[in-house]
Amino acid sequence: MPAPVAVVLRPLGLGDLLTGVPAVRGIRAAVPGHRLVLATTPALAPLAGLVEAVDEVLTAGELQPLDWDRPAPELAVDLHGKGPLSHVVVADLHPMRLLTFDSPGYPGPRWYPDEHEVRRWCRLVEEGLGVTCDPDALDLAVPPGPPVAAGVTVVHPGAAYPGRRWPPERFAAVAAHLAATGHDVRVTGGPAERALAEDVARRAGLDADAVLAGRTSSVELAGVVAAARLVVCGDTGVAHLASAYRRPSVVLFGPVSPALWGPPRRPQHVVLWHGEVHGGAGDPHGSTLDPALAAVTVDEVLAALDRLPTA
Repeated sequence: MPAPVAVVLRPLGLGDLLTGVPAVRGIRAAVPGHRLVLATTPALAPLAGLVEAVDEVLTAGELQPLDWDRPAPELAVDLHGKGPLSHVVVADLHPMRLLTFDSPGYPGPRWYPDEHEVRRWCRLVEEGLGVTCDPDALDLAVPPGPPVAAGVTVVHPGAAYPGRRWPPERFAAVAAHLAATGHDVRVTGGPAERALAEDVARRAGLDADAVLAGRTSSVELAGVVAAARLVVCGDTGVAHLASAYRRPSVVLFGPVSPALWGPPRRPQHVVLWHGEVHGGAGDPHGSTLDPALAAVTVDEVLAALDRLPTA
């Protein structure tokens, strides 16, 4: 007789996937005999395979019906949002058990907007499935094979929206300082961020080989971060990779408080944020640089680097 199935919905960005890993592990602990299927985006599917709790990855689009032609799962969990649009996606699988946050027509645990993203999904699993969920269980398996670059210092200047992008000239100043003090600096990013990465490298006096942006898959980027000396980045998925691999990192926050999306409290992760004196939370989708992020100076970042365990 085939094993019962649990389907978990998480088709969002890199940071979203990684902050959901402890909850996925909690689901695995709750249903150890189930086949656990994680639905995520095609770009992140290979990374999802690095979570040992996952048996199968199903590619999915955000808020799109799942391509599911099998019997109804025994359990379906919405790790996408507070509903109801994402709740419909898992409910349409007609599972025997459905776990979502509370919204009209969908009873479940309450959603608290001021809760840390990792803790939020852990609480959903704890309250809904009656298991203990460890918010610090963020680790990923290291991708197989040698990394594209090992022992390098990763500078990641990109972010999904301009409001969360620290100015390239400041990233370049940090990169130049790191290179001058013996670091093998590599500038990372997605295909759309290659021009930004090249600009940062040029300003920093780095050669073309230092630019990895647009040249790595999500798994290859994970391998670089896993083997990195340290990471400097904004509030992006790369920051969560540094947490997943416990690599020293300096993370620059602006419109979103680190209390909501910050790394775990470990000595190897340093967070810089000035939201307390710049009106608190801003717009994470903003089209202009957030004032709290603009307030972070190059000297602050260099001082934070000096505090890292291996810097």
